[in-house]
Amino acid sequence: MAATTLTRADISEAVYTEVGLSRHDSAQFVDVVLDELSKALIAGEQVKISSFGSFSVRSKKQRVGRNPKTGEEVPISPRRVLMFRASHTLKDRISAGMRGQPIPLARDEGDDV
Repeated sequence: MAATTLTRADISEAVYTEVGLSRHDSAQFVDVVLDELSKALIAGEQVKISSFGSFSVRSKKQRVGRNPKTGEEVPISPRRVLMFRASHTLKDRISAGMRGQPIPLARDEGDDV
């Protein structure tokens, strides 16, 4: 199975195909959604997408790491990292796809995120 990357253009094309917006409007729509997600995460908010998962930002403290080649201790500066937790619905769909089973449709109610 060859690894491929889903790009912003691919998502825009899917919106164009599925929703029927123009290609230009589809690209703008995707840009606005991604910008809003980014702004919320930068502000420290958690982003939950039903049947997909949740994104959050976690602050990591400064710590001491080691250079694997030399074994030398190196300070790792504090930083914020993006975390993603997949919903049970997404996990189930991925598992079904890996087993070659029909992929279940996303549930509308009672989603766990």
